[in-house]
Amino acid sequence: MEEEELQKAVYAYLRKKGFRQTELALQEEQNRLSSSAQSDLAVSRLDNDPARYHDAYSKLRSWAYSSLDLYKHELLRVLYPVYIHCFMDLVAEGHMQEARTFFHTFREDHELTHLRDLQKLEGILSPSHLEEMELARSLRQNKVKIKLCEYSYDLLLQYLQKTQSFTMLGIINEHINFEVSAGQPSSISDDADVVALVGSSQDIAKHINQKEVRWGLLEDSVEERLERALSDSEKAEGENKEVDPEDSKKRSVEGAKQGVSVKKLKKDKLVGATGKNIRSETSTVSMAPRVKPELTLPVMTTEVEQSILEDLRNRVQLSSLALPSISFYTFINTHNSLNCSSISHDGSLVAGGFSDSSLKVWDMAKIGRPTKTFTEQQPSANLQGESESVQNEHLLGPEERKRSYTLFQGHAGPVYSATFSPFGDFLLSSSSDSTIRLWSTKLNSNLVCYKGHNYPVWDVQFSPVGHYFASCSHDRTARIWSMDRIQPLRIMAGHLSDVDCVQWHANCNYIATGSSDKTVRLWDVQSGECVRVFIGHRSMVLSLAMSLDGRYMASGDEDGTIMMWDLSSGRCVSPLMGHSSCIWTLAFSCEGTLLASGSADCTVKLWDVTASMKVPRMEENKASSTNRLRLLKALPTKSTPVYTLRFSRRNLLFAAGALSKQV
Repeated sequence: MEEEELQKAVYAYLRKKGFRQTELALQEEQNRLSSSAQSDLAVSRLDNDPARYHDAYSKLRSWAYSSLDLYKHELLRVLYPVYIHCFMDLVAEGHMQEARTFFHTFREDHELTHLRDLQKLEGILSPSHLEEMELARSLRQNKVKIKLCEYSYDLLLQYLQKTQSFTMLGIINEHINFEVSAGQPSSISDDADVVALVGSSQDIAKHINQKEVRWGLLEDSVEERLERALSDSEKAEGENKEVDPEDSKKRSVEGAKQGVSVKKLKKDKLVGATGKNIRSETSTVSMAPRVKPELTLPVMTTEVEQSILEDLRNRVQLSSLALPSISFYTFINTHNSLNCSSISHDGSLVAGGFSDSSLKVWDMAKIGRPTKTFTEQQPSANLQGESESVQNEHLLGPEERKRSYTLFQGHAGPVYSATFSPFGDFLLSSSSDSTIRLWSTKLNSNLVCYKGHNYPVWDVQFSPVGHYFASCSHDRTARIWSMDRIQPLRIMAGHLSDVDCVQWHANCNYIATGSSDKTVRLWDVQSGECVRVFIGHRSMVLSLAMSLDGRYMASGDEDGTIMMWDLSSGRCVSPLMGHSSCIWTLAFSCEGTLLASGSADCTVKLWDVTASMKVPRMEENKASSTNRLRLLKALPTKSTPVYTLRFSRRNLLFAAGALSKQV
């Protein structure tokens, strides 16, 4: 029997038997079930209505903008993650037209701080793109951490409960983690580090940053030995002055024909004409604590140590009043084929990695010499050197004649990174073929091919003492290698996206990695554990640099923002604003007083690091004025993005960039 006929038969039976109350109860139950089914159908239709996202977000946006000024800037932080997840939910449900309309309606609110992300998300045209795009996938799989004070958090909860906005409540519960703090709301200047992807729990970064980091320098380093020798000579000179005047007078008479004392001669021989400069430069380094190496370090030969000491004796002291001399080398006619460049520590060699899988090395001692043959119709990548305002142009000969550069071939894909060993005798390169190759600049040949990564290797860097090197890849890992082993010694995993750059700490006990997940991590090379997570960048991190004393680290991102970090506390000391495009390279001067940055906006900028560290806490909100004080000088190129910066041990600054066509 049909359900309706069955109900009629039951009602007829109850009336026939006189069960009136039972009949009424059954009718009430049927009416309740019918109304519940209609309500569920209405809710189901509402859940499939794409307009609910636009209406709910519009109301939340209006409420946030109309809040009290004291709490408004905190509540506005919630809008961006809600906005992008509303858009992606519409895409996932197949409402493409409504998703595009929603995206463009509210896009202007977030362009100032999240333009790069919006440009990428704009390319999502179908539900399948949510899985294919790295940024969208990481946003869907991980939660966003947002810092709010307790009162702002209560205001948000009251609004969601009062308006019964289940759409907004569902998105916030699923995709946002709140870090609620007691007291007054944070200042607007802290907005740089309040929104970041941190995985499924907001406590992870806080727990990691509580670990101890020993940021000092290595014991018995060359710089420490020089500083100790200077101190001993000064002490000896002081003791010589405290001798009895009569004895001193006799000694001066006896030694009149011999000139100065033996101790004075020893000091002059050690310090040289610029000894005072050395002492003042290394005094900041001498205050750094000394730590023992966790890796077995290679033994330094006497010749190498003497060479380093000679460079230290001749080092120029840099400050805001004494800026470095700069040599700029330009790769011309690259036609977008140059992917990376590297400069040796003494500035004598320049290498370039190209899309045709080749690696080319130029000797700066030969680059100014005239050549007998000139480039014919087929243009290749030439290298042009500029030293301040003087330009020395070097034209390459055809490939069938004698080259003015050394050509290294062996990779099976574009070369994305190259780095010289500390003494220039070796060169490392990484490629999209997932390999790293070690080259000898003395033998001009490939020595080893290291295989371990599963995807393109974006960056590779030698340690400050050589022998060890670090690499990072599209496979979201960084790896520690040694020259004498073909397998990695350590694998660092934890980033949520590509690891784009890597940098060694001065004491070789740590490496730092910058990622497309907008974070920087510090890793212990002995244990392979992450000991710091630095959150604050709003776009992918492309470059890193460590100060010589090992306490501070600078990181540059795709938006042109530079952040200075204190490794001991894990906090951002000072953001440096001034570039308008990607920061490709960063470099600290040898005594740590200056930071140089090279960008895709075709400029090299010099920053006063000491002034940046001394900014009072109360003045942090005055970011614009302090940034103008920290920026010492901007050096624009003609139209050449700056790829590489390198301070030599004598504090000379070398830079390299690429020019698509010669102008």
